[in-house]
Parts: sequence; C-alpha cells; structure tokens
Amino acid sequence: MRLGQTEIRNGAGGVFDWNQVHPIGSRRPPAPKAVPKDIADDYNEAAIVLSLSAKASAALSRRCLQSVLHGAGYLQKDLSKQIDAALAETDTTKALPSGVHTIVDTIRNFGNFSAHKITDQTSLQVIDVEPHEAEFCLDVLDSVFDHYYVKPALAAAIKAALDAKLAAARKPPVK
Repeated sequence: MRLGQTEIRNGAGGVFDWNQVHPIGSRRPPAPKAVPKDIADDYNEAAIVLSLSAKASAALSRRCLQSVLHGAGYLQKDLSKQIDAALAETDTTKALPSGVHTIVDTIRNFGNFSAHKITDQTSLQVIDVEPHEAEFCLDVLDSVFDHYYVKPALAAAIKAALDAKLAAARKPPVK
C-alpha cells in the first residue's frame, strides 16, 4: 500500500491519517484546471500552508510565478530578470494586462522576504511576510493564471465550438 503525504504507519501496522485528527485545507478554491499540474500543486500547497506559515506560502507563490514565466518563454536565470522581461514584453499576445503588470513584482519581493533575512534599515528587525501579504501573492497568481491559462483555454474552447458549427454548415473555420 502506498502512503499519502498525510498518512503514517502506526505501531500496530495500521495506517494513521493525520487529516482525521488535524484537517488541513484552504478557504481558497484550488488552481484552475487549465493550470499545469506542477504549478497547480505549488499554488494549492501555498494556499494550504497560508494559515500555518505566511513565509512558506509566499515562497511557494514565488516559485509558482517563476514556473509560470518560464513556461511562457521567459528563460532568464532568476525571477527578477524574468519579471523584467515580462514587464518589457511588446508582443501583445504575451504582454501582461495592465492590472497584473503593476502588481506582479510583489510576489518576487514577498518571496524574497520569505527566502532571505532582509532587515528594516531603521529598526534592524528582520522583515517577515504577513498573512495578508502572502494571501495577496495568491491573488496575483490568480490573475496571472487567468492571463496565461484560463482565458486562452476558454478562447480555444469557444473557437473549437464555433468551428464545429461552421463545419456543419459547410463554412470555413474562423481565422
């Protein structure tokens, strides 16, 4: 029997499911079906751990954004350069919508607070990620997913349905 991530063997040889005692979940809906599985898994995990660790959630959001941008053809070595390239994009089919364009770099910054000890230069205190900031990263990812995956999948489905109708009427497909 293969054990899941929340299952462990108990001393009597049975299986104990941690979720039965301490359920883990998220108020957020899971990543849309159009999102690639590896990216959706990171997003869903970021949503689940949000209530336990804003730092972990923001770090996963950062990783998720880097994967999305890499999949969109931004192959730079670090996320900062990928974001710069995405923000400078002139190809209208790839360019981020203005609302997303202005906020996408927040994920990198909050992710950096998660991954590196960055201190406030006035108080010298380590800057931590707050839960509402990690949640905002997930909100930004929702918009990024909408742009790169959800809307293109919806447009393709609508086009396919229209092309089928046109074919039935012996008309050429849409351009």
